[in-house]
Amino acid sequence: MDQLLALRLFVRVVESGSFSAAAREAGLGQPAVSKQITALETHLGAQLLRRTSRSLSLTDAGQDFYESSLRLLDDLETAEQRIGRGQTTPSGLIRVSVAPMFGRLYVVPRLGAFFSRYPEVSVDLVVTDRVVNLVEEGIDLSIHNGPLKDSALVARRIANTPIITVASPAYLEMHGEPASPQELERHACVIYAPLGVPRAWGFAGDLEIQPNGKFRTNDADQIRAAVLSDLGLAHAPGWLFAREIATGAVRRVLRAYEPAPLAISAVHAAGRRLSTRVRVFIEYLAGTFAADPDLKEDINPAPG
Repeated sequence: MDQLLALRLFVRVVESGSFSAAAREAGLGQPAVSKQITALETHLGAQLLRRTSRSLSLTDAGQDFYESSLRLLDDLETAEQRIGRGQTTPSGLIRVSVAPMFGRLYVVPRLGAFFSRYPEVSVDLVVTDRVVNLVEEGIDLSIHNGPLKDSALVARRIANTPIITVASPAYLEMHGEPASPQELERHACVIYAPLGVPRAWGFAGDLEIQPNGKFRTNDADQIRAAVLSDLGLAHAPGWLFAREIATGAVRRVLRAYEPAPLAISAVHAAGRRLSTRVRVFIEYLAGTFAADPDLKEDINPAPG
């Protein structure tokens, strides 16, 4: 038994919640991972995991050994970085969840430079609009827009974006520009409806307006396409329309009523070991996002 490999596999099984996820990350077959964990339990003379057909859970001995394993692996990684004077580079797979449009516009274009800097790291991008269970689905990191509702998660703000209301010049020329949120009642709105439920539009002062319109969708790309097709106004994160605002393809309205900016965060499970590869990925995104004018609290400051 390779004790160090078994230790690392044990930690990943616990963190991912399954043998298959740990095996996939390690590039091994599931039977090989199971064999390593069984050998580790035999070596220790204690059961570490309770296995059922549907779930895994730690025994008391397993919980104690897991916490000790985290400390040992962290100390080893720190020593490698210190003694190796930077020669030991991060390696392995990072599983990252991200919303489709944000991933396409702001994450995927940055991966080439990241891979050049960290050639031994791989990224598995899980693209979804739904809220994922990081532990159960073996996700190391989620790029999340907005506040967190789960106290079992830890978030680091890596960018900000305003919440803006926009329309195409052609739509505004035909229907006029709303002077207040209340005037939206007489306008066509492009409605974001996750799971088929229209989402209210929030404005400063905790004002909420239920938008009216003939077109609704659960996809950010379709919202942008609808606005560019003159179908109506949209209320969305500023990053979605930053480039169109810069070119004049859409206009930002109701500036005086915009709510507080939205945080864009790197989110991971609380109490889980954050590997070096995940830490450098977070730092990389934070650094590149900070230099991107599309990811600012105000992407298009008002004149004056």
